[in-house]
Amino acid sequence: MPASPSTARAINDRLALRLLQREGPLTAGQLKHLTGLSRPTVADLVERLTAAGLVEITGETGAHRRGPNAKLYGIVAGRAYLAALDVRTDSVAVLISDLVGRVLAEASVPIGGDTDTGPALDQAVTLVERAAKEAGADALHTVCIGAPGLIDPATGDLHDSGSLPLWHRRLVAVLQERFPAARVLVENETNLAALAERGEGNAQGRDTFVLLWLGHGIGAAVVLDGTLRRGASGGTGEIGFLPVPGVALPSATDCEGGFHSVAGGWAVERLAREYGVAGEGAAGVVRGAVEAVSCGGVSPVGGGDAGTALPGSGAVVTPGSAATGLAGRAGSAVGDAVSGAGSAAAGTIPPEDPAQAPSRTAAAGPGPVATEAPDTVTSPASAFLDTLADRIALGVASVVAVLDPGCVVLGGEIGQAGGDVLAGKVEKRIRRMAPLATEVRAGGLGGGAVLRGALLTAREAAQDELFGAS
Repeated sequence: MPASPSTARAINDRLALRLLQREGPLTAGQLKHLTGLSRPTVADLVERLTAAGLVEITGETGAHRRGPNAKLYGIVAGRAYLAALDVRTDSVAVLISDLVGRVLAEASVPIGGDTDTGPALDQAVTLVERAAKEAGADALHTVCIGAPGLIDPATGDLHDSGSLPLWHRRLVAVLQERFPAARVLVENETNLAALAERGEGNAQGRDTFVLLWLGHGIGAAVVLDGTLRRGASGGTGEIGFLPVPGVALPSATDCEGGFHSVAGGWAVERLAREYGVAGEGAAGVVRGAVEAVSCGGVSPVGGGDAGTALPGSGAVVTPGSAATGLAGRAGSAVGDAVSGAGSAAAGTIPPEDPAQAPSRTAAAGPGPVATEAPDTVTSPASAFLDTLADRIALGVASVVAVLDPGCVVLGGEIGQAGGDVLAGKVEKRIRRMAPLATEVRAGGLGGGAVLRGALLTAREAAQDELFGAS
Protein backbone atom coordinates (compact mmCIF):
# COMPACT_ATOMS: atom_id res chain seq x y z
CA MET A 1 0.00 0.00 0.00
CA PRO A 2 1.58 3.34 -1.05
CA ALA A 3 2.26 5.97 1.61
CA SER A 4 -0.16 8.89 1.88
CA PRO A 5 1.10 12.28 0.67
CA SER A 6 1.51 13.52 4.25
CA THR A 7 3.48 10.40 5.24
CA ALA A 8 5.70 10.71 2.17
CA ARG A 9 6.40 14.37 2.99
CA ALA A 10 7.31 13.48 6.57
CA ILE A 11 9.70 10.75 5.38
CA ASN A 12 11.34 13.07 2.86
CA ASP A 13 11.68 15.88 5.40
CA ARG A 14 13.28 13.58 7.95
CA LEU A 15 15.69 12.21 5.34
CA ALA A 16 16.75 15.71 4.33
CA LEU A 17 17.20 16.80 7.95
CA ARG A 18 19.34 13.76 8.74
CA LEU A 19 21.53 14.48 5.73
CA LEU A 20 21.95 18.11 6.78
CA GLN A 21 22.82 16.97 10.30
CA ARG A 22 25.39 14.48 9.05
CA GLU A 23 26.90 16.37 6.12
CA GLY A 24 26.46 19.98 7.21
CA PRO A 25 25.01 22.72 4.95
CA LEU A 26 24.01 21.52 1.46
CA THR A 27 22.61 23.11 -1.68
CA ALA A 28 19.26 22.12 -3.15
CA GLY A 29 21.15 20.38 -5.93
CA GLN A 30 23.19 18.35 -3.44
CA LEU A 31 20.04 17.39 -1.56
CA LYS A 32 18.49 16.25 -4.83
CA HIS A 33 21.52 14.09 -5.60
CA LEU A 34 21.76 12.56 -2.10
CA THR A 35 18.04 11.89 -1.63
CA GLY A 36 17.20 10.86 -5.18
CA LEU A 37 14.15 13.13 -5.06
CA SER A 38 13.01 15.35 -7.89
CA ARG A 39 13.93 19.02 -8.05
CA PRO A 40 10.33 20.22 -7.31
CA THR A 41 10.05 17.84 -4.34
CA VAL A 42 13.33 19.11 -2.89
CA ALA A 43 12.22 22.72 -3.40
CA ASP A 44 8.97 21.99 -1.57
CA LEU A 45 10.65 20.30 1.39
CA VAL A 46 13.23 23.09 1.74
CA GLU A 47 10.43 25.65 1.81
CA ARG A 48 8.47 23.56 4.30
CA LEU A 49 11.42 23.04 6.66
CA THR A 50 12.37 26.71 6.46
CA ALA A 51 8.84 27.74 7.40
CA ALA A 52 8.94 25.29 10.33
CA GLY A 53 12.09 26.97 11.65
CA LEU A 54 14.25 23.86 11.23
CA VAL A 55 16.31 24.95 8.21
CA GLU A 56 17.83 28.27 7.21
CA ILE A 57 20.12 29.70 4.53
CA THR A 58 23.65 29.63 5.91
CA GLY A 59 25.57 31.01 2.90
CA GLU A 60 26.33 30.41 -0.76
CA THR A 61 28.63 27.97 -2.55
CA GLY A 62 30.49 30.66 -4.50
CA ALA A 63 30.47 34.37 -5.20
CA HIS A 64 30.06 33.90 -8.96
CA ARG A 65 27.15 31.46 -8.83
CA ARG A 66 23.55 32.55 -8.96
CA GLY A 67 20.21 30.83 -8.54
CA PRO A 68 18.64 28.61 -5.87
CA ASN A 69 21.28 25.88 -6.23
CA ALA A 70 23.94 28.33 -5.01
CA LYS A 71 22.29 28.75 -1.61
CA LEU A 72 23.47 26.56 1.25
CA TYR A 73 20.79 25.27 3.59
CA GLY A 74 21.62 24.12 7.11
CA ILE A 75 19.99 23.10 10.38
CA VAL A 76 18.92 26.01 12.59
CA ALA A 77 21.51 25.39 15.29
CA GLY A 78 19.78 27.51 17.91
CA ARG A 79 16.47 25.67 17.58
CA ALA A 80 17.44 23.55 20.59
CA TYR A 81 20.15 23.64 23.26
CA LEU A 82 21.48 20.46 24.82
CA ALA A 83 23.33 19.57 28.01
CA ALA A 84 25.58 16.54 28.53
CA LEU A 85 26.74 15.56 32.03
CA ASP A 86 29.41 13.14 33.22
CA VAL A 87 28.62 12.36 36.85
CA ARG A 88 31.40 10.70 38.82
CA THR A 89 31.48 9.83 42.51
CA ASP A 90 33.67 12.87 43.18
CA SER A 91 32.87 15.35 40.39
CA VAL A 92 30.48 16.55 37.71
CA ALA A 93 31.39 17.80 34.23
CA VAL A 94 28.98 19.42 31.75
CA LEU A 95 28.91 20.41 28.08
CA ILE A 96 26.32 22.73 26.54
CA SER A 97 25.81 22.52 22.77
CA ASP A 98 23.43 23.63 20.06
CA LEU A 99 21.39 21.28 17.86
CA VAL A 100 24.25 20.65 15.42
CA GLY A 101 26.55 19.60 18.25
CA ARG A 102 28.76 22.68 18.45
CA VAL A 103 30.03 22.96 22.04
CA LEU A 104 29.17 26.39 23.43
CA ALA A 105 30.31 25.99 27.04
CA GLU A 106 31.91 23.42 29.30
CA ALA A 107 32.68 23.30 33.00
CA SER A 108 33.31 20.93 35.88
CA VAL A 109 33.23 20.96 39.65
CA PRO A 110 34.69 18.58 42.26
CA ILE A 111 32.27 17.18 44.80
CA GLY A 112 33.91 15.68 47.87
CA GLY A 113 32.89 12.28 49.14
CA ASP A 114 31.87 13.80 52.48
CA THR A 115 29.53 16.37 50.88
CA ASP A 116 25.92 16.00 52.02
CA THR A 117 23.21 15.22 49.48
CA GLY A 118 21.65 18.71 49.43
CA PRO A 119 24.87 20.68 48.88
CA ALA A 120 26.08 18.13 46.30
CA LEU A 121 22.88 18.52 44.30
CA ASP A 122 23.12 22.32 44.54
CA GLN A 123 26.69 22.25 43.21
CA ALA A 124 25.76 19.99 40.29
CA VAL A 125 22.64 21.93 39.25
CA THR A 126 24.32 25.31 39.69
CA LEU A 127 27.11 24.11 37.39
CA VAL A 128 24.57 23.31 34.66
CA GLU A 129 22.79 26.64 35.10
CA ARG A 130 26.01 28.64 34.87
CA ALA A 131 27.20 26.74 31.80
CA ALA A 132 23.84 27.23 30.08
CA LYS A 133 23.95 30.96 30.84
CA GLU A 134 27.50 31.21 29.50
CA ALA A 135 26.36 29.45 26.30
CA GLY A 136 23.46 31.85 25.85
CA ALA A 137 20.97 29.00 26.11
CA ASP A 138 17.71 30.50 27.33
CA ALA A 139 16.24 27.03 27.79
CA LEU A 140 17.51 23.48 27.55
CA HIS A 141 15.67 21.10 25.26
CA THR A 142 17.35 17.82 26.26
CA VAL A 143 19.72 16.84 29.07
CA CYS A 144 21.60 13.53 29.10
CA ILE A 145 23.39 12.33 32.22
CA GLY A 146 26.12 9.70 32.15
CA ALA A 147 26.42 8.00 35.54
CA PRO A 148 27.91 4.85 37.05
CA GLY A 149 25.43 2.17 38.04
CA LEU A 150 22.69 0.17 36.38
CA ILE A 151 19.94 1.78 34.33
CA ASP A 152 16.58 0.01 34.48
CA PRO A 153 15.77 -0.79 30.82
CA ALA A 154 12.02 -0.61 31.53
CA THR A 155 11.87 2.71 33.38
CA GLY A 156 15.15 4.37 32.41
CA ASP A 157 15.85 5.06 36.08
CA LEU A 158 19.20 4.70 37.83
CA HIS A 159 19.05 1.62 40.07
CA ASP A 160 19.23 2.13 43.80
CA SER A 161 22.69 1.08 44.92
CA GLY A 162 24.41 1.44 48.26
CA SER A 163 27.75 1.97 46.50
CA LEU A 164 26.64 5.24 44.86
CA PRO A 165 26.13 8.58 46.61
CA LEU A 166 22.47 9.40 47.24
CA TRP A 167 22.74 12.62 45.22
CA HIS A 168 23.41 10.57 42.07
CA ARG A 169 19.97 8.98 42.25
CA ARG A 170 18.22 12.27 43.01
CA LEU A 171 19.95 14.34 40.34
CA VAL A 172 17.53 13.46 37.53
CA ALA A 173 14.49 14.60 39.53
CA VAL A 174 16.19 17.82 40.67
CA LEU A 175 17.31 18.73 37.15
CA GLN A 176 13.81 18.02 35.84
CA GLU A 177 12.41 20.30 38.51
CA ARG A 178 14.94 23.07 37.75
CA PHE A 179 14.50 22.73 33.94
CA PRO A 180 10.81 21.78 33.58
CA ALA A 181 10.73 22.23 29.80
CA ALA A 182 13.69 19.89 29.24
CA ARG A 183 13.69 16.17 28.67
CA VAL A 184 16.13 14.61 31.14
CA LEU A 185 17.70 11.25 30.28
CA VAL A 186 20.17 9.07 32.19
CA GLU A 187 22.42 6.35 30.79
CA ASN A 188 25.24 4.18 32.11
CA GLU A 189 28.58 5.91 31.59
CA THR A 190 30.24 2.94 29.87
CA ASN A 191 27.37 2.59 27.41
CA LEU A 192 27.74 6.27 26.52
CA ALA A 193 31.49 5.83 26.05
CA ALA A 194 30.80 3.00 23.58
CA LEU A 195 28.35 5.16 21.61
CA ALA A 196 30.96 7.92 21.47
CA GLU A 197 33.71 5.56 20.28
CA ARG A 198 31.37 4.24 17.59
CA GLY A 199 30.33 7.70 16.46
CA GLU A 200 33.57 9.66 16.80
CA GLY A 201 36.32 7.37 18.09
CA ASN A 202 38.09 4.13 17.24
CA ALA A 203 35.01 1.93 16.84
CA GLN A 204 33.72 3.82 13.79
CA GLY A 205 32.47 1.44 11.15
CA ARG A 206 31.85 -1.37 13.67
CA ASP A 207 28.27 -2.60 14.16
CA THR A 208 29.45 -5.28 16.61
CA PHE A 209 32.09 -4.61 19.26
CA VAL A 210 32.69 -4.47 23.00
CA LEU A 211 34.15 -1.50 24.84
CA LEU A 212 36.09 -2.46 27.96
CA TRP A 213 36.19 0.58 30.25
CA LEU A 214 39.46 0.75 32.20
CA GLY A 215 39.47 3.56 34.71
CA HIS A 216 38.94 3.93 38.42
CA GLY A 217 36.36 1.18 37.98
CA ILE A 218 35.83 -1.59 35.43
CA GLY A 219 32.92 -1.99 33.05
CA ALA A 220 32.02 -3.07 29.55
CA ALA A 221 29.48 -2.01 26.94
CA VAL A 222 28.17 -4.45 24.34
CA VAL A 223 27.05 -3.37 20.86
CA LEU A 224 25.69 -6.19 18.72
CA ASP A 225 24.41 -5.66 15.18
CA GLY A 226 24.31 -1.91 15.74
CA THR A 227 22.25 -2.12 18.94
CA LEU A 228 23.43 -1.34 22.46
CA ARG A 229 22.53 -4.33 24.65
CA ARG A 230 21.44 -3.68 28.22
CA GLY A 231 20.24 -7.07 29.49
CA ALA A 232 17.21 -7.99 31.60
CA SER A 233 18.14 -5.68 34.49
CA GLY A 234 20.43 -3.24 32.68
CA GLY A 235 23.53 -5.05 33.87
CA THR A 236 25.08 -6.23 30.60
CA GLY A 237 28.81 -5.57 30.78
CA GLU A 238 29.31 -5.62 34.56
CA ILE A 239 32.59 -7.41 33.91
CA GLY A 240 34.15 -6.21 37.15
CA PHE A 241 32.22 -9.00 38.87
CA LEU A 242 33.83 -11.67 36.68
CA PRO A 243 35.40 -14.35 38.93
CA VAL A 244 39.15 -14.72 38.39
CA PRO A 245 41.20 -17.81 39.37
CA GLY A 246 43.41 -17.19 42.38
CA VAL A 247 41.46 -14.10 43.50
CA ALA A 248 38.77 -13.72 46.13
CA LEU A 249 35.28 -14.15 44.71
CA PRO A 250 33.58 -10.89 43.77
CA SER A 251 31.05 -9.36 46.12
CA ALA A 252 27.50 -8.42 45.09
CA THR A 253 27.61 -5.31 47.29
CA ASP A 254 30.96 -3.69 46.48
CA CYS A 255 33.93 -3.79 44.10
CA GLU A 256 36.07 -6.20 46.07
CA GLY A 257 37.39 -9.41 44.51
CA GLY A 258 37.08 -10.70 40.97
CA PHE A 259 38.20 -8.74 37.92
CA HIS A 260 37.77 -5.46 39.83
CA SER A 261 40.72 -6.33 42.05
CA VAL A 262 42.89 -7.34 39.10
CA ALA A 263 42.42 -4.51 36.61
CA GLY A 264 40.72 -1.67 38.49
CA GLY A 265 42.52 1.65 38.88
CA TRP A 266 43.76 1.00 42.41
CA ALA A 267 45.09 -2.45 41.38
CA VAL A 268 46.99 -0.90 38.47
CA GLU A 269 48.57 1.67 40.78
CA ARG A 270 49.63 -1.02 43.22
CA LEU A 271 51.08 -3.15 40.43
CA ALA A 272 53.09 -0.15 39.20
CA ARG A 273 54.55 0.42 42.67
CA GLU A 274 55.64 -3.19 42.84
CA TYR A 275 57.50 -2.81 39.55
CA GLY A 276 58.94 0.57 40.51
CA VAL A 277 57.06 2.44 37.78
CA ALA A 278 56.28 6.02 38.82
CA GLY A 279 53.39 8.24 37.79
CA GLU A 280 50.33 10.05 39.07
CA GLY A 281 47.26 7.83 39.16
CA ALA A 282 46.59 4.64 37.22
CA ALA A 283 46.50 6.39 33.84
CA GLY A 284 49.69 8.28 34.73
CA VAL A 285 51.73 5.17 35.48
CA VAL A 286 50.50 3.42 32.34
CA ARG A 287 51.27 6.46 30.19
CA GLY A 288 54.73 6.74 31.73
CA ALA A 289 55.46 3.07 31.14
CA VAL A 290 54.36 3.29 27.52
CA GLU A 291 56.57 6.33 26.96
CA ALA A 292 59.53 4.56 28.53
CA VAL A 293 59.03 1.43 26.41
CA SER A 294 58.54 3.48 23.25
CA CYS A 295 61.89 5.25 23.70
CA GLY A 296 63.75 2.14 22.53
CA GLY A 297 66.35 0.11 24.32
CA VAL A 298 66.93 -3.57 24.95
CA SER A 299 65.91 -6.03 22.23
CA PRO A 300 64.71 -9.54 23.04
CA VAL A 301 66.97 -12.50 22.38
CA GLY A 302 64.04 -14.91 22.18
CA GLY A 303 60.47 -14.52 20.92
CA GLY A 304 57.66 -12.50 22.49
CA ASP A 305 57.11 -8.88 23.43
CA ALA A 306 60.16 -6.66 23.17
CA GLY A 307 61.39 -5.05 26.35
CA THR A 308 63.25 -1.75 26.62
CA ALA A 309 65.41 -0.14 29.22
CA LEU A 310 64.15 2.90 31.09
CA PRO A 311 65.89 6.00 29.69
CA GLY A 312 68.87 6.88 31.82
CA SER A 313 68.47 3.76 33.94
CA GLY A 314 70.44 0.54 33.93
CA ALA A 315 67.81 -1.26 36.01
CA VAL A 316 66.30 -4.34 34.40
CA VAL A 317 64.01 -7.12 35.55
CA THR A 318 64.73 -10.67 34.48
CA PRO A 319 61.59 -12.52 33.38
CA GLY A 320 60.64 -15.41 35.61
CA SER A 321 61.86 -13.65 38.75
CA ALA A 322 59.67 -13.33 41.84
CA ALA A 323 59.04 -9.69 40.98
CA THR A 324 57.50 -10.39 37.59
CA GLY A 325 56.00 -13.90 37.83
CA LEU A 326 56.38 -16.57 35.16
CA ALA A 327 53.30 -15.75 33.10
CA GLY A 328 53.17 -12.47 31.23
CA ARG A 329 56.83 -12.57 30.25
CA ALA A 330 57.81 -12.85 26.61
CA GLY A 331 57.41 -16.38 25.35
CA SER A 332 55.30 -17.63 28.29
CA ALA A 333 51.95 -19.31 27.76
CA VAL A 334 48.96 -17.23 28.75
CA GLY A 335 47.23 -20.51 29.54
CA ASP A 336 49.47 -20.72 32.62
CA ALA A 337 47.97 -17.43 33.76
CA VAL A 338 44.43 -18.73 33.49
CA SER A 339 45.26 -21.85 35.47
CA GLY A 340 46.68 -19.68 38.24
CA ALA A 341 50.23 -21.04 38.20
CA GLY A 342 52.38 -18.35 39.78
CA SER A 343 50.85 -15.57 37.72
CA ALA A 344 50.04 -12.00 38.49
CA ALA A 345 47.72 -12.20 35.51
CA ALA A 346 45.73 -14.86 37.32
CA GLY A 347 45.06 -12.30 39.99
CA THR A 348 47.80 -13.28 42.43
CA ILE A 349 49.05 -9.75 42.90
CA PRO A 350 52.78 -9.81 43.69
CA PRO A 351 53.28 -9.59 47.47
CA GLU A 352 55.19 -6.77 49.12
CA ASP A 353 57.82 -9.30 50.26
CA PRO A 354 59.17 -11.24 47.23
CA ALA A 355 60.23 -14.03 49.54
CA GLN A 356 56.57 -14.88 50.07
CA ALA A 357 56.00 -15.42 46.35
CA PRO A 358 56.45 -19.24 46.33
CA SER A 359 53.84 -19.83 49.05
CA ARG A 360 51.37 -17.45 47.37
CA THR A 361 51.96 -19.21 44.06
CA ALA A 362 51.27 -22.63 45.50
CA ALA A 363 48.06 -21.38 47.05
CA ALA A 364 46.81 -20.15 43.69
CA GLY A 365 46.10 -23.70 42.57
CA PRO A 366 47.60 -26.42 40.39
CA GLY A 367 48.51 -25.88 36.78
CA PRO A 368 51.32 -26.16 34.23
CA VAL A 369 54.40 -24.07 34.89
CA ALA A 370 56.83 -22.76 32.29
CA THR A 371 59.85 -25.03 32.38
CA GLU A 372 62.27 -22.48 31.01
CA ALA A 373 62.52 -18.74 31.54
CA PRO A 374 62.39 -16.86 28.21
CA ASP A 375 65.64 -15.48 26.86
CA THR A 376 64.60 -11.85 27.18
CA VAL A 377 65.73 -8.95 29.32
CA THR A 378 63.01 -6.42 30.05
CA SER A 379 62.84 -3.09 31.80
CA PRO A 380 60.52 -2.55 34.79
CA ALA A 381 58.22 -0.52 32.52
CA SER A 382 57.94 -3.30 29.95
CA ALA A 383 57.49 -5.96 32.63
CA PHE A 384 54.73 -3.89 34.22
CA LEU A 385 52.90 -3.51 30.89
CA ASP A 386 53.25 -7.23 30.16
CA THR A 387 51.69 -8.17 33.49
CA LEU A 388 48.94 -5.59 33.07
CA ALA A 389 48.22 -6.99 29.60
CA ASP A 390 48.00 -10.48 31.13
CA ARG A 391 45.38 -9.26 33.57
CA ILE A 392 43.32 -7.37 31.01
CA ALA A 393 43.46 -10.34 28.64
CA LEU A 394 41.59 -12.45 31.19
CA GLY A 395 38.56 -10.20 30.95
CA VAL A 396 38.84 -9.76 27.18
CA ALA A 397 39.13 -13.52 26.63
CA SER A 398 35.92 -14.11 28.58
CA VAL A 399 34.08 -11.54 26.48
CA VAL A 400 35.44 -13.01 23.25
CA ALA A 401 34.49 -16.57 24.20
CA VAL A 402 30.88 -15.63 24.98
CA LEU A 403 30.09 -12.87 22.46
CA ASP A 404 32.58 -13.18 19.58
CA PRO A 405 32.52 -9.39 19.02
CA GLY A 406 35.38 -9.31 16.52
CA CYS A 407 36.64 -6.07 18.07
CA VAL A 408 37.33 -4.99 21.64
CA VAL A 409 38.08 -1.33 22.39
CA LEU A 410 40.11 -0.55 25.51
CA GLY A 411 38.42 2.65 26.70
CA GLY A 412 38.63 4.88 29.72
CA GLU A 413 41.64 6.79 30.96
CA ILE A 414 43.81 3.68 31.30
CA GLY A 415 42.88 2.34 27.87
CA GLN A 416 43.75 5.66 26.25
CA ALA A 417 46.99 5.95 28.24
CA GLY A 418 48.05 2.45 27.17
CA GLY A 419 47.31 3.28 23.55
CA ASP A 420 48.37 0.98 20.75
CA VAL A 421 51.19 -0.48 22.86
CA LEU A 422 48.91 -1.95 25.52
CA ALA A 423 46.21 -2.88 23.00
CA GLY A 424 48.78 -4.74 20.91
CA LYS A 425 50.02 -6.70 23.91
CA VAL A 426 46.47 -7.70 24.85
CA GLU A 427 45.68 -8.73 21.27
CA LYS A 428 48.76 -11.00 21.18
CA ARG A 429 47.53 -12.79 24.27
CA ILE A 430 44.02 -13.17 22.92
CA ARG A 431 45.39 -14.82 19.79
CA ARG A 432 46.93 -17.50 22.01
CA MET A 433 43.86 -17.85 24.23
CA ALA A 434 40.93 -17.82 21.81
CA PRO A 435 40.40 -19.26 18.31
CA LEU A 436 38.04 -16.40 17.39
CA ALA A 437 39.65 -13.60 15.38
CA THR A 438 39.53 -10.47 17.53
CA GLU A 439 41.02 -7.05 16.99
CA VAL A 440 41.94 -5.09 20.13
CA ARG A 441 41.99 -1.32 19.70
CA ALA A 442 42.85 1.54 22.02
CA GLY A 443 40.00 3.94 22.66
CA GLY A 444 40.38 7.29 20.98
CA LEU A 445 38.41 9.45 23.41
CA GLY A 446 39.60 8.33 26.85
CA GLY A 447 37.82 9.83 29.85
CA GLY A 448 36.08 12.36 27.61
CA ALA A 449 34.08 9.61 25.91
CA VAL A 450 31.27 9.77 28.49
CA LEU A 451 30.56 13.44 27.81
CA ARG A 452 30.76 12.93 24.05
CA GLY A 453 28.42 9.96 24.27
CA ALA A 454 25.97 11.91 26.42
CA LEU A 455 26.02 14.74 23.87
CA LEU A 456 25.39 12.35 20.96
CA THR A 457 22.50 10.78 22.88
CA ALA A 458 20.97 14.16 23.70
CA ARG A 459 21.24 15.22 20.04
CA GLU A 460 19.63 11.99 18.86
CA ALA A 461 16.73 12.41 21.30
CA ALA A 462 16.20 16.05 20.36
CA GLN A 463 16.31 15.26 16.64
CA ASP A 464 13.82 12.42 17.04
CA GLU A 465 11.37 14.82 18.61
CA LEU A 466 11.98 17.87 16.41
CA PHE A 467 12.53 16.15 13.08
CA GLY A 468 9.85 13.55 13.59
CA ALA A 469 7.24 16.29 14.05
CA SER A 470 8.06 18.03 10.78
